[in-house]
Amino acid sequence: MSNKTINPFEMVVSQIDAVCDRLNIEDVYRLRLERCERELTVNFPVKMDDGTVKLFTGFRIQHNDTRGPAKGGIRYHPDVTLDETRALAAWMTLKAAVANIPYGGAKGAVICNPKLMSQTELERLTRRYTAEISILIGPESDIPAPDVGTNPQIMAWIMDTYSMTKGYSIPAVVTGKPIEIGGSKGRFEATGRGCMISANLAARQKRMSLDGATVVVQGVGNVGSAAAKLLVREGCRVIAVSDSKGGVHNSKGLDMESLLNYKKETGSVVDFNGADTITNVELLALTCDILIPAAIECQITASNAAQVKAKIVVEGANGPTTPEADKILHDNGVLVIPDVLANTGGVIVSYFEWVQNLEFFFWDEEEINGRLQKIMTNAFAEVSEISKADKTDMRSAAHMLAIKRLVSAMSIRGIYP
Repeated sequence: MSNKTINPFEMVVSQIDAVCDRLNIEDVYRLRLERCERELTVNFPVKMDDGTVKLFTGFRIQHNDTRGPAKGGIRYHPDVTLDETRALAAWMTLKAAVANIPYGGAKGAVICNPKLMSQTELERLTRRYTAEISILIGPESDIPAPDVGTNPQIMAWIMDTYSMTKGYSIPAVVTGKPIEIGGSKGRFEATGRGCMISANLAARQKRMSLDGATVVVQGVGNVGSAAAKLLVREGCRVIAVSDSKGGVHNSKGLDMESLLNYKKETGSVVDFNGADTITNVELLALTCDILIPAAIECQITASNAAQVKAKIVVEGANGPTTPEADKILHDNGVLVIPDVLANTGGVIVSYFEWVQNLEFFFWDEEEINGRLQKIMTNAFAEVSEISKADKTDMRSAAHMLAIKRLVSAMSIRGIYP
């Protein structure tokens, strides 16, 4: 599913630049949004199970912390780059501003293949990486979370390592932790739930019922699988899904529970019984009501956007659609709910987890899901209103909302000294 011919940071800078032109943003604010505030590259050794020592490279990027502490996940992937991490940090800044939660944007990454590493190797890598980036992270400065290739256990190791350097437990240093050590109920499926909420609101906007609507999901990791399961509960029929090895398709619908159990057992959805094999390229071109690209960035491009037959695209991944593809989709009448709106569920519930950790007071899942629904509904309404008023697509409208809030905050704070 990778598309490394497109530079994701150049893509996000072009998106910011276009909105700044549209809003006549002063150069000082434009330049600040087109650069990352802090960039840390670390090269560190890890002892492997066979006794050898390997050198790994990692990053921690803080894009902008004007509106609050930096916030963003940590990605473990063999193809991750510095520019990809920069782009993800910038999208996090925009995402937090769209949701109107008091965070800035950050992102972390380690160039590695976690699928080829043992649990003990992953633990040693995580603890050493945490020690290397500890000069930046903290509950009041920069709060990591899970992303591609990481999970609650890895967050637990980060929290424990950071706490050991301070001499006492600091659960608020990271979100997406196991519930046993301060994690929040509802966090694991929060990003997928946000996609479901976005799909529901988009369907209403299109005057389309979710009951019987067909859904295609690219990438059934944490986000895609949760979104698929929750949409099935809303009455949708998931007809195709994929992972990094390929996909499966059944026009009558897939049994998501059985399929996800099969993936857990075999490591892939490929060859699932009762479904036809399909490539990721073919999957994006299937006729459906809702398409959820929930894998990685730059999947819908100028070369394949015209083949997208979905009525609604809900971006579960960050940056899955390039600016050129955006125009094609818009011209073809496809309603795109952008990443900075559609997948904000994760950062919103991460914010809830952080607040609960700081207060040492925890909420039940019903309250968390209710607060998530309220914030996402309000954000969707604000973006939709701008879209209609300015006669523009939802992505441009979301970026306009975010950049207005960021510029206002930068203007009010001023420049020190």
